[in-house]
Amino acid sequence: MKSHAQIPSFTLFGENRGFPDVVHCEDIHARAHLHDWIIAPHRHGQMVQIFQIETGAAQTQIDSAIGLLKPKEFLYIPTNVVHGFEFDKGTKGRVISLPSPILTSFATKIPQDLTKPIKGVIDDTFGFLTQQLAQSYQSNGTYRTERLIGLSHVILSYVAERGARNASNTPQSHQVMDRFDALISETLNEAWRPGDYANALAMTPGHLGRICRDATGKSTSAYIDTAVMTEASRLLAFTRLSVSEIGYRLGYSDPPYFSRRFHKICGMTPSAYRAQFITSKPDPT
Repeated sequence: MKSHAQIPSFTLFGENRGFPDVVHCEDIHARAHLHDWIIAPHRHGQMVQIFQIETGAAQTQIDSAIGLLKPKEFLYIPTNVVHGFEFDKGTKGRVISLPSPILTSFATKIPQDLTKPIKGVIDDTFGFLTQQLAQSYQSNGTYRTERLIGLSHVILSYVAERGARNASNTPQSHQVMDRFDALISETLNEAWRPGDYANALAMTPGHLGRICRDATGKSTSAYIDTAVMTEASRLLAFTRLSVSEIGYRLGYSDPPYFSRRFHKICGMTPSAYRAQFITSKPDPT
């Protein structure tokens, strides 16, 4: 897999033009077969996606986690999550791409429940809804836009409900951790300390520390370090940025100190970590 100066960020995979419609809906075949059924790791800054598999399968890469998407399953990908696919040739299914304004136009807390990948089974209801969206996408009419937005909201509500159902036994403290995770993602280059996050979450550092340790077994500082180094791992694996540039981007002004911290947390040097991802496999782009 070829590295890039930045993790590739597209509207639709391989395209850098503006979003083409109110929403976008296409068969998996339409784009995957152009790239030998391999969609290299990339991310989207301004849209979310839902992948549906009808027949065939796909090996998925979500950040550094490898998984399998099987027939009659869907996978929801939030904004800015690195994802890639290796589809079985001939896989049939659908990709629904929804620009961020569709998500942010909800008047409820649904967007808060759509910040992480969600996987689920395509039941009759979900299949019907997405089929209706696909048909509306191909149609014309005065209220086509309204139909597409309405169906998109129903589908996203369904996905959010599925995610909430998966996490129905999650204690209240994990909701705090979800907000904590979101704040860390927003402030990766600002070198925030535990007290800064506690203030933003309207609690004392001690309270945040207890929640963090109960949920993860780590102190607040260790949890922040792990999250920062997870982003460093992404940048090392998927970009050509130098180690020092990555350190600067993540709030480390001293490159040797960044390298030492990475080694301590990840168990190897940044260069050794990057070397694992250098292969001769051609990039489909």
